[in-house]
Amino acid sequence: MEALHPGFTASTSFCLLLLLLLPTADANICSAEPQVNFPENNTVGAVVLVINITSGVTLEFKTPVSPDNPFILEENRLLAAKVLDYETKTTHVINIICNRMATSEEFPLTIVVVLVNINDNLPLFGQVQYRVNLNEMTPVGTTVGRFTATELDGQKISYSLAPQSKGFKLKSQTNPDLLVEMPLDYEKVQTVELTLTAVEAPLDDVSFSATTTILISILDGDNRPPWFQPCGKHEVDGAVVCQNDGYTGRVTLNEEEAGALPLDPGPLYAIDGDSGIGAEVTYKFLNGDADGLFHLDTRSGNITMLKPADVLGTISLTVLAAQTTNSYQFATTSVTFSVQKKSLHPPKFQRPRYEGVVTGVGAMATELNATGEPLRILATDDDYAPLEGINPHISYSVNGGSDFVIVGGYLFMTKVYPEGLLTLQLRAVDTSNKEEALAELLLEVTSVVASGAFGLVDMAALGATLGVLLLICLAVIVALAVRVRKADANGRKIFEASVFQSSLGQGGQKGGIQFTNEAFQHDEDGDSLGSGRPAAGYQGGGVASGNLPVKSSVPLRSLPRGDDDDDADDNGSDSGDSEGKDVKPILTKERRVDDGYKSVWFKEDIDPDAKDEVVIIPVREEEEDEDEEEPLSSGKEENEGPWVRTQRVAFNDADLDSGLGVKMEDPGDDSDV
Repeated sequence: MEALHPGFTASTSFCLLLLLLLPTADANICSAEPQVNFPENNTVGAVVLVINITSGVTLEFKTPVSPDNPFILEENRLLAAKVLDYETKTTHVINIICNRMATSEEFPLTIVVVLVNINDNLPLFGQVQYRVNLNEMTPVGTTVGRFTATELDGQKISYSLAPQSKGFKLKSQTNPDLLVEMPLDYEKVQTVELTLTAVEAPLDDVSFSATTTILISILDGDNRPPWFQPCGKHEVDGAVVCQNDGYTGRVTLNEEEAGALPLDPGPLYAIDGDSGIGAEVTYKFLNGDADGLFHLDTRSGNITMLKPADVLGTISLTVLAAQTTNSYQFATTSVTFSVQKKSLHPPKFQRPRYEGVVTGVGAMATELNATGEPLRILATDDDYAPLEGINPHISYSVNGGSDFVIVGGYLFMTKVYPEGLLTLQLRAVDTSNKEEALAELLLEVTSVVASGAFGLVDMAALGATLGVLLLICLAVIVALAVRVRKADANGRKIFEASVFQSSLGQGGQKGGIQFTNEAFQHDEDGDSLGSGRPAAGYQGGGVASGNLPVKSSVPLRSLPRGDDDDDADDNGSDSGDSEGKDVKPILTKERRVDDGYKSVWFKEDIDPDAKDEVVIIPVREEEEDEDEEEPLSSGKEENEGPWVRTQRVAFNDADLDSGLGVKMEDPGDDSDV
């Protein structure tokens, strides 16, 4: 046996074997699960475990028994004697002895009770409210502090911050470090109150949360120079600049003023731009004191005279203001003094009391006792006697009536006032030396409409009339536009005819052959080819100017041309001539395709799909109307009755091959035989 293991002896091995055999021998006395899971927050008397025992066996805790033992034995049941808490103790080891009284046998039984954690604890912050002081010049991204919550159940905690637009943020949802998110400005925000919430992860569908308050006090940093007052603030790239326009003052020639010199717009002084610090400011001249003429108090900024000024003009000074604790924070401004002659006479109003009436906003005040005469307000200065007392430096205002303005000496009301009588005070100030004069103003406010003024009804009637006239003008414009459009179409036809005529040749006009289109005057059959004789008084010649044909894209068939350029015979086309020339009709509704012919037909018989070139002869409506009014002789021979006035068709014999020049013309009074 000793060879089994160096540390084991024969006696040790025997004891181990005995221990293994003893439980086996007594295993039937009692038995139980060696480990039991038991939830915390139990009720007192809850059964933890039931122990299996044989008859005649009793149970008891192994001595010594701890006074803090949270369990009791009741027969074969292990009970909880108190409420167990997982956060206090997670496991309990219980030693029990099983006794058989008849045989005095004992059997030890060890049971481990493991408590089950229940989510019964809320997250907890270390403080209900945290207070933090933070300089406004703290860089962005700086950690303000860490504000952690604890959770006894060991659950994971997430954090959130509200509100989210105060210049701060959390490092992450699980890291409660508070960071500066944007630049701070003490002059805009001095305190920031944040609410931090901690929420634990759910356990058995149960979750708890806790909140705390973080109060941040922003401290003013020394990042601004002194500001001369008054000044206008301007923000430039996040920095605030306060601009002062300088100071002005007046001194009298050859006189030394006593005390601090008055300045406009106020006494010279500067304040620390960092209102939270309020550092003391000192003053001094930067470019001298005008050869010892002035003295500047370094504490108050008051300027006094050391001697009289002996030259008229202006004196410019530069004053520097710096912090006593930080000389790198400073600012400068200008002080300008005007050296003037002494004024011997103050301004004075021409009248001690002005009385006027005003009828409404924007209306000029008039004299109360002189209807329609403007109320003239004027103050004179005897120092300007050569200018008839007119001092150009005098400005006027109304005391106690900011809703009135004086322009050029005339009073206007700028705000609606109820009807009544107002008592005001006029003020005239010499801006060069601040001397002033006062006068009383009695002003009556009335709403009387002046004679000849238009009322609301009159204006409405005028508007309606103008509207009707506008509609009439629009209608006339539309009619003229339509008529001009038609005239443009006719003009276009004339233009095309002119182009066509110019294309017939450049050799000048030549004699042509003229035919009278009488064959169709009494022809009821549209296919008749007969033609009558030409009307009396025919005169051969070329195409008359002014009534030009319109050129079309369809070509005409050729017409027979004569052998010479002489005038055609008045005997017409009904009979053949002595030379045996075969005269053929030139007007027909039948389209001829024979060589040597040019056909003329009516416009309504033109096939719109034809590919031929067509010259359309425009017919004047006036001549057609006159033709219709003359009676036709239907029962007589053409040579017996009076000739009916018809249009003539003239051809230019010069260039019939290149195009047809045709004109329909009225034969006139000479058509009668």
